[in-house]
Amino acid sequence: MPTYTFTAMDAKGKEQSGTVEADSQSAALAAIREQNMFPTRVEQAGAARPGGARKGKAPAAKKKAAAGKKGAGSMEIRLPSFLQRVKPKQLMTYTRQLATLINAGLPLMRGLQVILKQEKHPLLVRATTDVVESVQSGNTFAEALGQHPRVFNRLYVNMVKAGEVGGVMDVVLERLAEFMEKAQRIRNKVVGAMVYPVVVLIMAVGIVTFLMIVIIPKFEAIFDDLLGEGGLPPLTQFIMNVSDTIAHRSLPLIIGVAIVVVLIKLAGKTPYGGYVVDWTKLHMPLFGVLMSKTAIARFTRTLGTLMTSGVPLLQALNIVRDTAGNEVIARAVNTIHDAVKEGENMAPPIQACGVFPPMVVSMVEVGEETGELPEMLMKIADNYDDEVDNTVAGLTSVIEPLLIVFLALVVGTIVIALFLPLVSIIGEIGQ
Repeated sequence: MPTYTFTAMDAKGKEQSGTVEADSQSAALAAIREQNMFPTRVEQAGAARPGGARKGKAPAAKKKAAAGKKGAGSMEIRLPSFLQRVKPKQLMTYTRQLATLINAGLPLMRGLQVILKQEKHPLLVRATTDVVESVQSGNTFAEALGQHPRVFNRLYVNMVKAGEVGGVMDVVLERLAEFMEKAQRIRNKVVGAMVYPVVVLIMAVGIVTFLMIVIIPKFEAIFDDLLGEGGLPPLTQFIMNVSDTIAHRSLPLIIGVAIVVVLIKLAGKTPYGGYVVDWTKLHMPLFGVLMSKTAIARFTRTLGTLMTSGVPLLQALNIVRDTAGNEVIARAVNTIHDAVKEGENMAPPIQACGVFPPMVVSMVEVGEETGELPEMLMKIADNYDDEVDNTVAGLTSVIEPLLIVFLALVVGTIVIALFLPLVSIIGEIGQ
């Protein structure tokens, strides 16, 4: 019977090595998992390692091979590292592929190497290469991922860590992929619903700008010739002043708007300013309800996913606070964390925050009483995902006619302002 050497993670996330006798590599994997260990490398004893290099020299050999490929008459142009980013959809696909490979029985290292061969995103390629080398040098998978915070955030790293400790890496990666898929689906629905209103708004701005810059100055010259020193009606004079500002003073206006936007951005990076900006977002007319429901769905789904994966509650709350994406929610989560740390249940501080609606408080309270808080959090998230869908549909049906009415009012006001002097001129001619 062949003998296989293996490297695996034990229940504490530490790397262990050993040998096992089995009929095949699949049987060896099963035998290792029966010992409550998660295999990262399984090889038949005496078989040559890929590349014929010693473990310590494998990374260097890979780098030389890669350098040789790049130097063979081709030149690779890369963006600076600070300009590169991994989109959520790309990371979601990456995670789903890795979960599928591990679930199929491949060791972690083999799964990473398979993904590395087909991955095209340069930042993911470099991160995966570094992760492979880091794990080979003795670090855990979570520790290796934690060295690339621009690619793998705290939520990702801590869920992987929980998967390593519990020996359920494939399950955790599946949950991560599902979490990212649902978050991406909600984001796509919101963005898709805003496409039509944004197009209408851009067209409205273009039409009004054309009228103000091209048409109205010609009417102004006509009115000056016909009316002479006679004054224009107040509405017409106002439109003429706006047209003159847009036509001849647009640069200071654009600079002023840009300065206001930059100041808001800078203020949003401070603790107090960020809180004010995010509070304003949650209480905006029309869009505030959508943002509030989206934030609650994100909070409950993130916390529920972490707890379901085995992350302790206090640690999960810390992660949720850092990944909330909204300072108001983050401060509320921090209050909940401090209360839970003192021995309280979650429901009372959630209610005291005043951020979450009564339904969330009631469902969390029921989840704590029944011992099914993670499942209850996921149900809350699913419910609010449906609420977000309904809100997006409602906003779309409201915004479209509002934009049309707004455009009609603006253009109608301009037309009326231009006809008022003509009425006066026709009256004078009639007299």
